[in-house]
Amino acid sequence: MTPKLKKNIPLIVILGPTAVGKTELSIQLAERWGGEIVSADSRLFYKGMDIGTAKPTPTERARVPHHLIDVANPDEVWSLALYLQEAQKIIYEIHQRGNLPFLVGGTGQYIQALVEGWRIPRVEPDPALREVLRAWAEELGPEGLRARLAVLDPDAAAGIDGPNIRRMIRALEVILRSGELFSTQKGQGPTPYHVLRLGLTRPRQELYERIDLRIQNMLKDGFIEEVKALLAKGYSPKLPPLSAIGYRQIIHYLNEVITLEEAVRQMESRTRKFVRRQANWFQADDPKIHWFRVSKNTLTEIEHEIKDFLGNI
Repeated sequence: MTPKLKKNIPLIVILGPTAVGKTELSIQLAERWGGEIVSADSRLFYKGMDIGTAKPTPTERARVPHHLIDVANPDEVWSLALYLQEAQKIIYEIHQRGNLPFLVGGTGQYIQALVEGWRIPRVEPDPALREVLRAWAEELGPEGLRARLAVLDPDAAAGIDGPNIRRMIRALEVILRSGELFSTQKGQGPTPYHVLRLGLTRPRQELYERIDLRIQNMLKDGFIEEVKALLAKGYSPKLPPLSAIGYRQIIHYLNEVITLEEAVRQMESRTRKFVRRQANWFQADDPKIHWFRVSKNTLTEIEHEIKDFLGNI
């Protein structure tokens, strides 16, 4: 039996949907509390994918240390298992330095896996099966593949954020190789963390307006040129990171499959759907999450919460 670990590492989690305002608030909190930020956003792993992922700018990252950003090239695979391994190591090192770790992001699966001690299924990769599943994914598209996964494992399909073909393929691979549901295999174990989950929220219409403005600003800041540069470096548009919302639409625009206006419309629509899927991970009635509606007083309110939390450890 695995011994129970003492929860001696305080971990502040800042979570919430895309465009809610996690980046600036988390930086302000980390500055005030001697913190370092560990990204829990799977889109931020990849170098050269800055504008389309709304990655913290170099200026923002210079204000406090950031981790697990720009750790891979777009043609490298960062699995959930690898993320957990690296995030656990970094959080421990932050604690050893006497600083406060802040886990910040909107990828619910990564946050849940870390704070709840998920154990990832031990099914070895099957290259031949993966090739078949990739061909299937190309034929069906992200939502078609999700629908097929949902037939076999509805919980697994609902738990995968956005059009993440790589994770859907992995879920199908585990199911077909093991004969068991992917969603029931992860398991849980003890963690060394004493966790405070802080959720940020805004009225839905306000959030949608912020999403639309973010997309417009991405285009002004050179998003199309960013995608062109990635393709010019030889990265295949079929790579999982380039199937992310925004990148797929701009690639279709560059290939004259759709107009720029249609690309923007699809980006807006699919980001809104993505936000609704994020809500599957961040439930408004989850008693473990302390929710804050973003306003001019939010920073002060959260600081009081953190002070109480650290005082009770």
